[in-house]
Amino acid sequence: MSGQYKGDATPEEAWNALSEDPNSVLVDVRTLAEWKCVGTTNLSSLEKQDIQIEWVNFPDGIANVKFIEELESSVTDKGTPVYFLCRTGVRSVGAAIAATEAGYGNSFNIVEGFEGSPDEEGHRGRISGWQGRGLPWKH
Repeated sequence: MSGQYKGDATPEEAWNALSEDPNSVLVDVRTLAEWKCVGTTNLSSLEKQDIQIEWVNFPDGIANVKFIEELESSVTDKGTPVYFLCRTGVRSVGAAIAATEAGYGNSFNIVEGFEGSPDEEGHRGRISGWQGRGLPWKH
């Protein structure tokens, strides 16, 4: 699957790339409900903000037909390294593929996503993902 976009990055690799390359961006493709109820990345120490574009519209669960249009409005240089983030690293694959097909040749999927896998009690955000790996985030 990674042949359809630039590649996969762990949350730490994405953080490092965002830290080292001032042109790189993070696009969070989760839903409005996830951003408000679960939290978002905190890139303020990098003097950046994540870009929030729903891949699937909330609450109807229908694909966001304006995804590429919204991406092009937010990231005008198609050479920009773009790191896509969702809850567990699944929706962000679709976003990375769509972005690559639209000409964004440096599209990456952040594996594990924001919350990662559930722990033995079924709670996410504790053992993997952006949250579980202790990267900066805010509620």
